[in-house]
Amino acid sequence: MTRSVSAKALGRSTGTERTLTVLIGLLALLGGAAVLVVGAGWLGTYRANRSLVDPIALDWLLRNALAARIGALVLGVLLLWLGLWWFSRSLRPEGRPDLELDDLVVTASAISEAVRVDAETIDGVGRARVRAVGDKENPALRITLWLVEGTDLKRVWEQLDLTVLARARESLGVDVLPTAVRIELDTAAPQRVR
Repeated sequence: MTRSVSAKALGRSTGTERTLTVLIGLLALLGGAAVLVVGAGWLGTYRANRSLVDPIALDWLLRNALAARIGALVLGVLLLWLGLWWFSRSLRPEGRPDLELDDLVVTASAISEAVRVDAETIDGVGRARVRAVGDKENPALRITLWLVEGTDLKRVWEQLDLTVLARARESLGVDVLPTAVRIELDTAAPQRVR
């Protein structure tokens, strides 16, 4: 459970999309390899000259035309449903949890803004960006910190954990608040050409 909760802080899982893509790719690769082997004549000299569909299968399809059409229609509808489900799942925005604390609802943007302002008070942090992700039962944070050059990273990390995240956990009433932290070096402000 802890691993799946912590993974939400890192980013939305793309396991289903990757698995389906790999399976479809493997099927296409195996189909292409089979056509190449048959076409090259490696399975027999006359097999490459035969029709693509076996004559026995064609005879069965002709004898059972109604069942074959119904099966093809059901398979087509099933594939269409699977494609639309996959498409909508891939485009669905990531959840941003609004938490209910007693009689008060705290929005994800309010959580993010409060943690951002708190993180920017740490010495050496030039700016911060925070996103509240997950769901109501298992909220998580993604924090990006831009550090000023010469900042002590260990001190920033300790202050972030001991003050900012501790306050966030206490305010939200959770014991565990998975957080993914990305740290970058803040670049100097661009100068205008005169």
